Amino acid sequence: MRNASILVWISLACPAVFGAQTAFDPEQRTFTLGNDRIQAVFQLTPEGLFRMQSLVDYTIGDQWTASLNQPSSPIRIVAGPDVFDVSRTFTLADHYTQDLSPSGIRQYIVLDDVAGAARIVVLLELYDGQPVLRYRVWYRNQTAAPVYLTSVDMLPWTFNAYNQRYRAFRVNQWSVGSVPANFEQLQNVLDINGTPVAVYSGAHASNCGWLAVRDSSLRGLFAGWEFDGRAKTTIAQSGAQNILQFSSTITHLNHPVQPLDYFQTPYAFIGIFHGDFDEAGFRTQQFSEAVLAKPAPDATAFPYVAWDPWGYGGSVDENTLRQNADLAASLGVELFIIDLGWARSIGDWYEAPSRFPSGLGALADYVHSRGMKFGVHWALTEADPNSPLIQANPDWTSTENDNYHDAVSLCLSNQPTQDWLVAQGLHIIDDYHVDWILQDGENMVKTCNKSTHTHDPNDSNYSNAVNGINAVVSRLQTLRPNVLWENCEDGGNMMTFNMVHSYVTSITNDASGAYASRQAVYGATFPFSPRYAERYMPQTDPVSTYGTHSYRFGGNWVLMNQLAALDPDQLGFLAQEIQNYKRQRSIITGGKVFHVFAPSSSGVDVIQTFNAGLDAALAVVTREATDTPEYLYKPVGLNPNSRYTVWFEASPSVYSMPGSQLMANGVRVILPTPASSEVVHMDHQ
Repeated sequence: MRNASILVWISLACPAVFGAQTAFDPEQRTFTLGNDRIQAVFQLTPEGLFRMQSLVDYTIGDQWTASLNQPSSPIRIVAGPDVFDVSRTFTLADHYTQDLSPSGIRQYIVLDDVAGAARIVVLLELYDGQPVLRYRVWYRNQTAAPVYLTSVDMLPWTFNAYNQRYRAFRVNQWSVGSVPANFEQLQNVLDINGTPVAVYSGAHASNCGWLAVRDSSLRGLFAGWEFDGRAKTTIAQSGAQNILQFSSTITHLNHPVQPLDYFQTPYAFIGIFHGDFDEAGFRTQQFSEAVLAKPAPDATAFPYVAWDPWGYGGSVDENTLRQNADLAASLGVELFIIDLGWARSIGDWYEAPSRFPSGLGALADYVHSRGMKFGVHWALTEADPNSPLIQANPDWTSTENDNYHDAVSLCLSNQPTQDWLVAQGLHIIDDYHVDWILQDGENMVKTCNKSTHTHDPNDSNYSNAVNGINAVVSRLQTLRPNVLWENCEDGGNMMTFNMVHSYVTSITNDASGAYASRQAVYGATFPFSPRYAERYMPQTDPVSTYGTHSYRFGGNWVLMNQLAALDPDQLGFLAQEIQNYKRQRSIITGGKVFHVFAPSSSGVDVIQTFNAGLDAALAVVTREATDTPEYLYKPVGLNPNSRYTVWFEASPSVYSMPGSQLMANGVRVILPTPASSEVVHMDHQ
């Protein structure tokens, strides 16, 4: 524990020696947090107003200061009739610090409302090497009656706009609906008249939970919020006030707080970058992997190559699966997953005896004997209306049904439902010897306004997120910490920075084919690191370099082929492609992603990674339907002073070139036909 009340601030000229630290100036009542990248300053003014003063990245010289026209505070909460924000007056009750792992510090600032209605605790966090401020606010009800929180702002920031114009950037999620929803990238120049650009994030929403903005000088900010429920986030610019204003509110919040109880806002973070939106994504991913994300298994063996029987259309039995397990193991598959259809029905989570006469546990043991991990598909938020669960507990359903494979939806923030689900999860994991949970469902955060449940009927969005799906997964992971979880909410429709806390990977576009897979990976790898861009390769994809290269870049590569139907040449080809993927996965997941050209139905698309630790790069170049048999590819982000060996997986050509020449002149990539692809390697000599 480091107490900042008496700490004399050591100059930020040498922060790398001391790491993240804080200092309190009792005369100015300022809190200064710094690490080896940034400094953040907050003040409790003489009038008792708690405000942010500045956020500065002194390694690149960029600073973001509060506006004189519109001050900024990390506090923006509406509780009953009271508004706690930049204009509310407080007294300083206490302050202290806590060391964090990995190598960070958390500053607690305890503020008492002058009117006596609340105690507010502001938590501010910095981590070494990260140009990011992470934060949350605790609200304590100091009144004698329950109070309903109806609004909390996860991004309550206002900055001086410095008379610049700004461009906002965000990314869609995936959806099976008819609207464009496959991780499209959206850019808008902000209207200086204050018209906001909006991000609608969370489970079953439109966009990923992330936003970036930059000016014409490439000064930029990025932000993420750690909440799986629906939220509306905006960024707006006012030329008249010369401000840039963020906001991110939880939709339909109506959370009761009893006297002397606390409410904790979801964590959020804001960071500084300088450059293009690839740089914003890279800084976000570096922070997420260092601080937020569920630790992945050994980087040399993850992401996994997996197999899933979806190509059989749900009609699987133990003999078919044993046959495919033998073939999968011979190909080098590492994770063997049983998809929807293994149970008696959705919500009746016991193996179907007609399909598994020896038991699912026996099949798991066989898979383990072949050297693979064993996983099962679990749609935990759904249940067949004829299942014993619903017959015995018809009120456990949510008021809105998402119609997942004719099932009804469950309300997870109803405590009896949650307790039953945790018990079912333990049974599945223990009885079936499970290493991996493929969590699926149409919508993980249900809508429910039943007054018979243990949540407030008007607080469904928050309750079914934090006290629902998050609580269920957290309890099971605490009880069975060695089981890994995959997010597959509606094929990639809960892409948030709370999701990364619980899952080691996430699907991005379900089993929608090679071209759609490249589209999804291209967009998802702006906010999220490549391991959260998992791909399902369906039975309909060709067993060809075009097919396999389309799944080369990203997280787990999940084969859904009927392996027993492939001929020896096809199996041999897949085995070689799997080995190629395994040799390259650490380059991809450990590097910076460069989005060179987005996939289009009539063009060439390029996605590249550069791994600075290995001084190596890899690019997947794909011709979809153009008439161009070759493409001049100019790599980006290489070390100009290094010399690289450039080689290809299809072409026999090999070059030796310095990075500066490679980036300036490029290399020609042969793409002989439509639907052809090449993987370009650039290895440090």
